[in-house]
Amino acid sequence: MRTLAVATALTLTLAASPASAATTPYLPHPTGHQPVGVTSLSLKDTSRPDPWVPSVPYRELMVSVFYPATSANGPTKQYMTPLESERNLERQNIPGLPLDVFSTVRTNAVVDAEPAGRRHSLPLVVLSPGWTQPRATLTALAEDLASRGYVVAAIDHTHENRATTFPDGHVTGCEACEVDDLPGFWEKLAQVRSKDTSFVLDELLRSKQGRLIDPARIGMTGHSAGGAITTQAMLADPRIRAGADIDGSIHVPLPASGLSRPFLFLGSMDSYTPGEPGPYDDWETDWPHLTGWKRWLMVSGTVHNSFTDLGVLAAQLGIDLGASIDAERALTITRNYVSAFFDRNLRCRPQPLLAAPSPAYPEVTFIG
Repeated sequence: MRTLAVATALTLTLAASPASAATTPYLPHPTGHQPVGVTSLSLKDTSRPDPWVPSVPYRELMVSVFYPATSANGPTKQYMTPLESERNLERQNIPGLPLDVFSTVRTNAVVDAEPAGRRHSLPLVVLSPGWTQPRATLTALAEDLASRGYVVAAIDHTHENRATTFPDGHVTGCEACEVDDLPGFWEKLAQVRSKDTSFVLDELLRSKQGRLIDPARIGMTGHSAGGAITTQAMLADPRIRAGADIDGSIHVPLPASGLSRPFLFLGSMDSYTPGEPGPYDDWETDWPHLTGWKRWLMVSGTVHNSFTDLGVLAAQLGIDLGASIDAERALTITRNYVSAFFDRNLRCRPQPLLAAPSPAYPEVTFIG
């Protein structure tokens, strides 16, 4: 089950000497033409109690907002705090790997840089991470989209990952992990994340960065559970005009009425046999109910975390995830196809990359 067993924070195998852990990990530079800024928003939804900890009478969320900036000068965003890194790695018991290593990752987005762009001129993409994963693991995709002229909002869904740090210093854990084997869990997760997403949209459109956003051009994607719930978030909020599922099993299928807005599936070809039971048979179930523009693309040589920062960071640290594709190549494919999807469906720009298989990317197979 990709959204639970495979997607837990860092299921890794050490394949190099402990000396490789001395490497300072980094995210590859964004490929767009604009510098990238980032700011953190601490949001509180007082209209509902926390769904995982009902004694908390509100839902609090942390969001990283990436955007085109006027300058690349200034301090860059810390990837994780030492405590967040420790909580994400402590269960993995990887020999020779410091537990705080993710606090040292070099990123590319400048904290609170001056935004670039005309008022209400930029499309927005919302990012939702995998089950137990922090929003940080989608930073490379967020930075790249922002460098190409998008505002990007990466959400930490509180109590659904190992550690979320708030401005006053308190850190929440994964209380939802205690109930993920109960009946109805995935339905509840989809409802919670859909409400989180709509609330973030409400707040973001009223924020300083919201002045850049064109509210008629909003998209959403995510990895694993974050990708899987995108269809449900779109059904709940018509402002989301296009969506993509990056390697996420769908535990809550589309209704018979379907979804008529543009949608993309992007997953691992090595795990898929058309028409056979397997990790993507739920995509086959939903496919006929996607009645708008759609694509189903599979990438050979990838594993589940090849589509996130964890692919490139693991490779730099000498850790074998089991992928046969080069980690930076997998990230390049993810960035290019996801941005092509949103360019086509939020910016109305023709995208030959999505029209047919490309000789530049022989790893990518078109299923539909």
